[in-house]
Amino acid sequence: MDGARTALTFLGGAGTVTGSAFLMEHDGRRLLVDCGLYQGERRWRRLNWEPFAVPPASIDAVVVTHAHLDHCGYLPDLVRDGLTGPIWGTRWSNALAAIVLRDSGRLHERDARDARASGYSRHDPPLPLYTAEQAEQAIAHFRAASYGELVPIGDAIDFTLSPAGHVLGSASVLVRAGGSRVQFSGDLGRPWHPILPPRASPPDAKTVVIESTYGDRSHHVAGPAHHAMAAAISRTVRRGGSVLIAAFAIDRTVLVLEALSALVRAGDIPEVPVIVDSPMALAALDVYRDAAEHGQLQTGIGADLVDLPTLRLAPTPDESMALNRPGSPSIVLSASGMASGGRIVHHLRSWLPDRDNSVILTGFQAPGTRGRELVDGARDVKLLGRYVPVRAEVVHDEEFSVHADADELVEWLGQMHQSPAAVYVVHGEQRASIALADRIRDRVGCAVSVPERGEKVLVDDTDVPTGSASPAVRSSSRRAR
Repeated sequence: MDGARTALTFLGGAGTVTGSAFLMEHDGRRLLVDCGLYQGERRWRRLNWEPFAVPPASIDAVVVTHAHLDHCGYLPDLVRDGLTGPIWGTRWSNALAAIVLRDSGRLHERDARDARASGYSRHDPPLPLYTAEQAEQAIAHFRAASYGELVPIGDAIDFTLSPAGHVLGSASVLVRAGGSRVQFSGDLGRPWHPILPPRASPPDAKTVVIESTYGDRSHHVAGPAHHAMAAAISRTVRRGGSVLIAAFAIDRTVLVLEALSALVRAGDIPEVPVIVDSPMALAALDVYRDAAEHGQLQTGIGADLVDLPTLRLAPTPDESMALNRPGSPSIVLSASGMASGGRIVHHLRSWLPDRDNSVILTGFQAPGTRGRELVDGARDVKLLGRYVPVRAEVVHDEEFSVHADADELVEWLGQMHQSPAAVYVVHGEQRASIALADRIRDRVGCAVSVPERGEKVLVDDTDVPTGSASPAVRSSSRRAR
């Protein structure tokens, strides 16, 4: 141990399932693990507009666990406000994150224009959180690291990535600083994934930061796979309606298309046109095909990822607008997966009032999102400044989740050769984080904490022996300075 203290500050992803950002500090160096946008409830989204908790220019580097917006979506603001160092991720994560950030910048610009034209914003003039040009400036900082490669950040900190099995290119991060080792789970996949190789077992570390998106539940599925979705599609087509599937562009669209292919082959749903209406999803499909050609998917999966003879693409705005009045039964996949933005908002405005139609939500729906409102039975939802009635059938298919559930998260921890001394449970709704913390405390037998946003802890390995019941030294709710 060189005498310098090692600190970890929970700048985001604490108390909520979005906005992940964790700061490691040692001997004057700073490494930020993830830099995500807050999504969902307004009280969280407002934090996107606050100055970052530490001066971005003081951060030496950023490492991004994967390409979802709640883990990388704040990067353009960080670069705009002074970050000059590299932004690390795997090759495939970087390719997907570039797509995500470009789309996010365009959406922020469009939302500001729409708000200005419609007059429904409280701000005058309404401004984008960041622009497409600022997204490009952040992308220029991307650097690629391979799984298992040791990446030094100066002479004080280094990190190593390992497969997380969540989405293409996703990683868990082991950070070494001085004598300390801190393992960040990132978003963990399940022990298996429909198209990706499995997640890796974690290396030993005395401090672990673990996500808890599904920390209070298990993925128990009764009956045939995707039965609820198949039944909803069949009912909708019989009554002459169409099906709108909300699917994240990154990973989720590929999985939904694969499931629809299997359901058609099995005769569980009728053959009707299937349209992918998300420019970001189409770009992501190309990245997945490239990854398949480079052997990055499961053995036997090639560039032809799906087998749907009726598959069509809707890359242009005019083609997308035509889908608002489909005319005959069809299945449309559109983003975002929580119906919080993108082309799907326009489709919802046209489709929700029609009882013949169905809307299928795939996977987790965060509190405060439009998808969560629909899952919770909202009778009316606000879209583009106006409320519309919800008459269409709403179905929630959680089988698409590629988040580890509570048992699988504890199983991942149990794969360490030595139990950690302290575990910090983050990136979950409060009840999910608390439930997972209780489960880890009972089964692993180490100190467990659900940190508050802004809380700072010391993670020196010399302070707490492995297996000790004492938590790492912590300063109660102290903000980073």
